Amino acid sequence: MSLFEQVNNDIKAAMLAKDKVRLSALRNVKKVFLEAKTAPGANDTLTDADAIKIIRKLAKQGRDAAQIYQQQNRQDLADEELGQVQAIETYLPQQLSAEALEDELKKIIAQTGAAGLQDMGKVMGAATGALAGQADGRAISEAVRRLLSNG
Repeated sequence: MSLFEQVNNDIKAAMLAKDKVRLSALRNVKKVFLEAKTAPGANDTLTDADAIKIIRKLAKQGRDAAQIYQQQNRQDLADEELGQVQAIETYLPQQLSAEALEDELKKIIAQTGAAGLQDMGKVMGAATGALAGQADGRAISEAVRRLLSNG
């Protein structure tokens, strides 16, 4: 079952459970999925990899909005955003722990033959491709920088 179909089924389940926060979040995800499917050149298809990118982007936007609400002392709106983010993040693949990320990056550094910070671009290119969906880009960048400057 594709991620698109899973979201459709979960919308029905959220309706039956009367879970308004989850329902709102999933309807938003479905709307963005449909926009991506009908975009020029998409040929009415949406791969799971593209769907995960969309979900990751929506989750980041939700966290950013919640942070803004908190800065404006609107905890009620921040809590609603964070509830929607939680519902959306259930569709993302499991993230690597900091230790597992560092282990994977050490392997990639060894494969690319990187010797220092001047090789960061080469390592980042290989790492972002190999670890797509498993780690945040910022976490990868910080870990690569730390490993290359120490080693």
